[in-house]
Amino acid sequence: MSAATTIDVGGKGSAGLTSRKRQRVFSIGKIAGLVTLIIAAVFALGPLLWALTTSLRSPADAFTNPPQWIPFNADFSNYAAVFEQIPIGQFFLNSVVVTLLIVVGQTVTCTLSGYAFAMISFPGKNWIFGAFLATMMVPMQTIIIPVFLIIKTFGLTDSLGALVIPALGSAFGTFLMRQYFMQMPRELGEAARIDGASQWGVFSHVYARMAAPAISTLAILNFSGFWAEFYRPLIFLQSQSNFTLPLGLVGLQGNLGTGSISVVLAGVVIAMIPSVLLFIVAQRYFIAGVTAGSSR
Repeated sequence: MSAATTIDVGGKGSAGLTSRKRQRVFSIGKIAGLVTLIIAAVFALGPLLWALTTSLRSPADAFTNPPQWIPFNADFSNYAAVFEQIPIGQFFLNSVVVTLLIVVGQTVTCTLSGYAFAMISFPGKNWIFGAFLATMMVPMQTIIIPVFLIIKTFGLTDSLGALVIPALGSAFGTFLMRQYFMQMPRELGEAARIDGASQWGVFSHVYARMAAPAISTLAILNFSGFWAEFYRPLIFLQSQSNFTLPLGLVGLQGNLGTGSISVVLAGVVIAMIPSVLLFIVAQRYFIAGVTAGSSR
């Protein structure tokens, strides 16, 4: 009896020891993961913090070594200089118009095309979708000349339409929406069709509403990407009155880069505000769209 009791107690002690080891390993892994995230956050937020603090320093103190991460004598005159040196209001308005039109256009076209590739059967669907995806492997720099010639043919050179119209479709957006629609049960659409709904009714009243998280994610990604776009405006726009904000900020550098770095970074901080505010406001929608597939 005592031997059995001893064995039983030994078993319990062994199980308790194993449990403590597992907890210790879990704690170490949790701490290591937290440290990794902190280091990644420092590398990601460090340049943003440096830009913000430098925009609040005088040009003479912009390159102090070691860097002054906390500006004790904040100088807000750099922000006033931005409005004095360039028509930032016009650039801001141009960026808003271009970005919103592209976001709305891509949201509509990508949602419709993604639904068609996921839910509608038609001849050559897989081949067409494969060819569509292949365009994602072609860098913009390799097709910029043909795109420019097409824009010139339609008389859109040096206009905001030159930025909007070529960007109304997106292979990535179509792929994102197709994958999301493919996770949805087809029985819902079949039930709606039995009730007399048309194909458009099934899409607009059933699947489009269910795809709200993915649509929100696509809109946020498009806004962030096209708001900060520099390459296409540099190629397609010549008149300062049509410049978008990233292109217009180049004017703060001055002749041969003689402008104040503090003023330049003040302009950069102003340009970042809409993207930061959008992410703060729509963060939960973005996370819901990104993680939706893992819950299905």
